[in-house]
Amino acid sequence: MKYICTICEYIYDPAQGDPDSGIDPGTEFADILDDWTCPLCGVGKSDFEPYEE
Repeated sequence: MKYICTICEYIYDPAQGDPDSGIDPGTEFADILDDWTCPLCGVGKSDFEPYEE
């Protein structure tokens, strides 16, 4: 499942991960450490919600 940042609308896609932040492709959102932040606007995981395409 993808997650969207409620601030800047960045979409976290588990298939792509976030390699620039050390998150490998295939990493589910729930498995990301709590100190991870949005790569675009810097807010925390709590500002993300499930994204329905």
